Amino acid sequence: MIDLSLIWIAIIGFGVLVYVVLDGFDLGIGILFPFVKDSRERDVMMNTVAPVWDGNETWMVLGGAGLFAAFPLVYATVLSALYMPIILMLVALIFRGVAFEFRFKANRTRHLWDKAFICGSICASFFQGVILGAYIQGIKTVNGVYAGGGLDWLTPFSVFTGVGVVVLYAALGCGWLIFKTDHELQQQMYRLMSKLIIAVFIIFGLVSLYTPFAHPEIANRWFSQPQLTYFLPVPILVVIFTILALRACKLQKELSPFIYTLGLVFLAYTGFIISLWPYVIPPSITIWDAAAPANSQLFALIGALILIPIILMYTAFSYWIFKDKVRIGDEGYH
Repeated sequence: MIDLSLIWIAIIGFGVLVYVVLDGFDLGIGILFPFVKDSRERDVMMNTVAPVWDGNETWMVLGGAGLFAAFPLVYATVLSALYMPIILMLVALIFRGVAFEFRFKANRTRHLWDKAFICGSICASFFQGVILGAYIQGIKTVNGVYAGGGLDWLTPFSVFTGVGVVVLYAALGCGWLIFKTDHELQQQMYRLMSKLIIAVFIIFGLVSLYTPFAHPEIANRWFSQPQLTYFLPVPILVVIFTILALRACKLQKELSPFIYTLGLVFLAYTGFIISLWPYVIPPSITIWDAAAPANSQLFALIGALILIPIILMYTAFSYWIFKDKVRIGDEGYH
């Protein structure tokens, strides 16, 4: 018999990963704005994502809708536990979106919209990291109902993971700009990319050291079979990809730094899944415990199997159409 819960967790996991990749470098553009003072170069930075930035957030909607349809218990419990950081993240995304559109139309107040864009990008990224850290820490439940406090999400670990996601998104944005720009802006990104890659590596290391010590249940999963076999290659590959990314920056490869950073994102995501599997509300509720009735999952799956290929096709088509480099003087896409 087909396990619909496994299919749905794969769909939601895929949607979250695609969102992190696509909206990650998108948010990274705003995080990098303070390092670029020239208004014309800032125009170039925004024009590299202007045709695709709003479509990137489709994957967040897909993940949330899939969670509601297939795992309503998770939707209710996790939102109850993380209302505050989720609302702050969404407000920051809205604020950032408004700044993105208004900046192109403003003249005298453009510097204010630049600051709004920076603030929205950093805050949205930070609270995504806070949500991640709070989720890894675990959510207190009693009979499937959230039993914690309103600020249980706010801990030193969640703040650290918030900062870590900001740095990771900045690295993704930097790699994207190396690929999409040239001349002085590209050279500036090369210089910045090496520092960001080292920072990402240090953050990964600290999270990997802290997590098993602070959470014995995760340590048990890491160092027991078969998880140990699956997890063992991850830290080795992180070191390899970090070295490759630094070498690509030194040799001034255009696409490689971005690809290797994507590899680091994928490895971090893999480690995250291995650490929590099969719990969808850590540390006690599995994906099967939280699953909706099979009929509901099947009905929603039919719609998902129709919509997801369409989303993939128009996303790929958008990136293909706007695949060329963006330079100072280009009219842009607005």
